[in-house]
Amino acid sequence: MEAAQMDTASASTVDTTTGEELAREEGNTLSGTQQFVTFAIGNEEYAVDIMKVREIQAWSEVTVLPNQPEYMRGVLNLRGIIVPIFDLRSRFNQGVTEATSIHVVVIIAVGDRIIGILVDRVSDILTVDSSEIRAVPDVDDREDGEHIIGLVTAEERMVALLDTASLFRSEIIEQSLETAEDLSAQ
Repeated sequence: MEAAQMDTASASTVDTTTGEELAREEGNTLSGTQQFVTFAIGNEEYAVDIMKVREIQAWSEVTVLPNQPEYMRGVLNLRGIIVPIFDLRSRFNQGVTEATSIHVVVIIAVGDRIIGILVDRVSDILTVDSSEIRAVPDVDDREDGEHIIGLVTAEERMVALLDTASLFRSEIIEQSLETAEDLSAQ
């Protein structure tokens, strides 16, 4: 993430809500110590709960489906399972990723579905106590803001914790899978 500049006058208004308080407010399960897989889109780092990650694999070409949003790259046949692949950069309205062999797809569970998210690179695994998770500042111009459930400082960098359930709502996944099934039936 780009470093946010803050003047001393606004420093007193920083939200210090903890991860446990966020969990109570949002109904999320951010409590105790959790691990997150971190990955990057450009200079910005994001993370998802490690328990949602099924695997990480190198980018490979996908089957493009017609009439899909720009961020829906297509589908991948992963050992007999049709997996929709979403471009996270595009999902955050930052342009389409020019995918190459250095890009990776993080396969995650969203509810009872398996999806893939195209990212630039996987960084590491963070172990975080819920008291270290901070609330997201209320900034209206961030495309990803409504899909972030908290922020964590890891060494010198800021990592945004993604709410995959809101980012990839079930109707988005269902629409993609229905299109894939219709095409495979033809």
